[in-house]
Amino acid sequence: MADMQIAEVPSALAEIRGLIGAQEFKALCEECACVAPEIRRHKTFSAFSHRSYLFAINAGNGLSTCLSLFARLLGELGIFRFAEDDPVAEICLPAPEGKVGADELFARVRPHIHSFGQDGGKLLCIDISEWMTRIEGRVFRGFLAKLEDHLDELQIVFRVPFVEKSILNDIKKGLRDLLCVTDVTFAPLSPENLLLCADAALEKYGFTMDADARRVFETRVSEEKSDGHFYGINTVHKIVCEMIYLKHLDSARRGVSDTCIRGGEITALAESYETDSRGGIALLDDYVGMETVKARILEIVAQIEVALKNKSIEPPCIHMRFVGNPGTGKTTAARILGRILKERGVLRNGNFFEYSGRDLCGRFVGETAPKTAGMCRDAYGSVLFIDEAYSLYGDDSSSSRDFGREALDTLIAEMENHRSDFVVIMAGYPDEMEALMRGNAGLESRMPYVIEFPNYTREQLYRIFMRMADKSFAYDEGFAEAVRAYFDALPEEAITAKTFSNARFVRNLFERTWGKAVMRTQLAQDAELCLRKEDFLAAGADREFQKTVEKRSRPVGFGV
Repeated sequence: MADMQIAEVPSALAEIRGLIGAQEFKALCEECACVAPEIRRHKTFSAFSHRSYLFAINAGNGLSTCLSLFARLLGELGIFRFAEDDPVAEICLPAPEGKVGADELFARVRPHIHSFGQDGGKLLCIDISEWMTRIEGRVFRGFLAKLEDHLDELQIVFRVPFVEKSILNDIKKGLRDLLCVTDVTFAPLSPENLLLCADAALEKYGFTMDADARRVFETRVSEEKSDGHFYGINTVHKIVCEMIYLKHLDSARRGVSDTCIRGGEITALAESYETDSRGGIALLDDYVGMETVKARILEIVAQIEVALKNKSIEPPCIHMRFVGNPGTGKTTAARILGRILKERGVLRNGNFFEYSGRDLCGRFVGETAPKTAGMCRDAYGSVLFIDEAYSLYGDDSSSSRDFGREALDTLIAEMENHRSDFVVIMAGYPDEMEALMRGNAGLESRMPYVIEFPNYTREQLYRIFMRMADKSFAYDEGFAEAVRAYFDALPEEAITAKTFSNARFVRNLFERTWGKAVMRTQLAQDAELCLRKEDFLAAGADREFQKTVEKRSRPVGFGV
């Protein structure tokens, strides 16, 4: 192959330089571009093709894009010839269960092997996540030996999730017994980089977004992350497509058209986006039964403010525990607290990231610590809310597949190292939270603030229901009376039970009520939707609500 001019920059390399993040991948590609002239000059193509790569990258962080660009680059550099019609393939090795052997593993590779002399080779990405702890085993080593016979036809990229560097080094060491391997780490994209990805995606469609739309986007990203599963660039592109559709819908309804997406046009994108511009304290005032919680929050915020302003005092840990039964307002108060702390200058951003305890755990060895650290990193300057945090802690720590302890250790380190830069709020049942603190002395000392959320009274439950109704519907004369009678009749053992979901119960009952009203109105072909007493009584008679109000014939628990 003729040597290319030094000044020429391959088109793939230009695109790679424009990628967001992926610093180690960019460095690898620059290295290949640097060494390519020497390989071509000495025709040592076979020596180069025997190099393999270990990519540590999470789902949705651009793996397929990087593989395609890498294949293009190597082809443009003239150091590996790929099949023109199908240069890249991705496969995943099955979990090592049953009697799977090296031949069964290699069967996944065999369809992608072609005679190099006919149409060129292929870049093959092999996901070995399920085999990370078995790299040194006989079966996997047999599989590598079979791969080794086809390195002239394949450029091999092994893929694992983003894991701790020590784990990655162990994997690389096992692979290097038979192959020459370079590891490349793809750090998860930061919130700032995700915004850059969104800007780039919008630009391709010819759109931009204003500051309010960016806040809606950030809220939606935090919602997408809330179940512990987030697919990076893929999720960003999905959100961008939704933003553009909502923009088009708003433009069509208003009879105007432009290419700047504004926050007010896409608020439906993020369910938890707060459109109310009032301050955090005013928002707390709006919620029924929050009087004692509000007083405690104001007390804590005042103490934090004084401690941060007094340079003679060590920066305080501002992490907290919210204890109470379900539906008592813990999540709502935590979200509002973030706004208050931002208004008071304690937090830089005041955003809200919500997870359950087990969301912090990875699936594979070495995945949990970086995953937990990444969640904390996202929440710097904001609130990290962890519901059912006690699910991370168990008395039986013998299970090698339980990564809860590892998640807790990483979380504690982050809470200490960034003690005044973000707020970790752990929430859950009082007894379980107490057990979690007793079993983790380092955790308790780093969470000095405790806010208790009591169950709602019957009167408060009634007021919550009627506030929901007042906001959205008209109702007839007997409606409010029926609602009050219902909540007045709730048995004491029901509303004090650990399983009673408080405001969540009220919301479900309200939604069932107006659902009954909608059905009645549609059947009667009535244009006006008005809640009636009969709608509420029908909703309350449904099985799940009836079970709550039934008086029990015998005591519950251990009493006699």
